[in-house]
Amino acid sequence: VQLQASGGGLVQAGDSLRLSCAASGLSFSRYAMGWFRQAPGKEREFVAAIKWSATDYQASVKGRFTISRDNAKNTMYLQMNSLKPEDTAVYYCAGGIRWYARRLSDYDYWGQGTQVTVSS
Repeated sequence: VQLQASGGGLVQAGDSLRLSCAASGLSFSRYAMGWFRQAPGKEREFVAAIKWSATDYQASVKGRFTISRDNAKNTMYLQMNSLKPEDTAVYYCAGGIRWYARRLSDYDYWGQGTQVTVSS
C-alpha cells in the first residue's frame, strides 16, 4: 500500500491550497481516508476524514477546509481556504477501515507528508 501526499507549498494568510493523496495497493473505496497535520514541536493532530459520503472535521478547520475523494482515481483531496499561519504544518494522509476515525491508531496506512507554510 502506498499513499502519496502532494500539493503543499508556501502561501500567504487568506490564500487557498488543495492537497491531494494518491492511493495504490488497497481497495480505496472501502477505506476511510483522513488528513492529519503536525506542526513543529507539536503532536500530530486530526484534521478531517471521509468515508463513503460521510465527513468529519476538526473544529478549527470546519467551514474553511473541505475533504473529498474520487474513488475512480483512488485519490483524496483537501481543499484549504482562508488559510491562517496556525495552519502551518506537515500534512499527512492516512487510510483505515474504521469509522468514526479521529485517532492515529484508527489508521493502518500513512503517506509521507507534504509541507504547508502560511505566512502572515
